[in-house]
Amino acid sequence: MQDSSAPKRQVVRMGNKGAGGPFAPLVVVVRGVVGEKEFNKLRGKAISLHSQVIKDFCKQLGVDNKQVQGVIRLAKKNGEKLGFLA
Repeated sequence: MQDSSAPKRQVVRMGNKGAGGPFAPLVVVVRGVVGEKEFNKLRGKAISLHSQVIKDFCKQLGVDNKQVQGVIRLAKKNGEKLGFLA
């Protein structure tokens, strides 16, 4: 039985739910090196470019916009699982 007067250990997780993927440690280190503000700008640009590549690719294949948005959502989920959104 634990002593209720003992300080409780608090677990702090940064970022989104994808904080456990294989790329999460790299993401955390890069964020620490370049700073939070610059990191968020860089990540925003990367996400925007990736979304545009997906849109352009789907346009070449004749995929409708509703399906394109589904592919972009899937890319986000995969990014979370891999730890890119840590």
